[in-house]
Amino acid sequence: MTDHERRPAAPRVSRPTFSSLIRDGLLERITSGEYAAGERLVETRIATEFGTSQAPVREALRDLEALGLIESRPRMGSTVVPFAEQTLREAYVVRAALEEAATRLCMLRGAVPRSVMEKAVAEMRRSAETGDVALMGTSSSTFHRLVVEASENRLLIRAWEALQIEARTSIALMVLEPDLATVAEDHQQLLQDMVDGDVERACRHAREHQLAYAQLPHRPNR
Repeated sequence: MTDHERRPAAPRVSRPTFSSLIRDGLLERITSGEYAAGERLVETRIATEFGTSQAPVREALRDLEALGLIESRPRMGSTVVPFAEQTLREAYVVRAALEEAATRLCMLRGAVPRSVMEKAVAEMRRSAETGDVALMGTSSSTFHRLVVEASENRLLIRAWEALQIEARTSIALMVLEPDLATVAEDHQQLLQDMVDGDVERACRHAREHQLAYAQLPHRPNR
């Protein structure tokens, strides 16, 4: 038995939390133009609409502020700022470099977490069948996080987490509207490239997989 096989099982694919579902609902309204720049977001009103307490709403708003989509001011609450597609493109350019490096380090260590990555792909396929965009976002983020964490490079992991991958993935799925079945199959091929052991091919695919999102045309505001 190899050292890798003796390691504890990786965590299960995460499911969307209530706060992330609220965040994604608000994201859809911001990126579609339903919420105009300068519009005030009232915690109590949002909580009533989603049938929840203010705690998950507050957490969702913190995520949106960290992404630069809203701003909070004392006694003014949270207001929507203009959605800048360029920031999304820039994030994917940076992410492409980080995930290429993570793929290389992971493979050179012989630490590809195949079984749990396969579970993430299975979740993505189910998401595509049901049209569950939220689950596609969390499953995709889990897939990539497994590779990044398997690199065991702490600085790389921190830089990747600083990009707020799950939230930006949700934005990309909403704004770019890719075919979900194609997204799932591309992740399956990414995994296969890593399992095949061709480091350069896998790294190239990891890089191009992210750069493709920086280059796709964005939908106009509805």
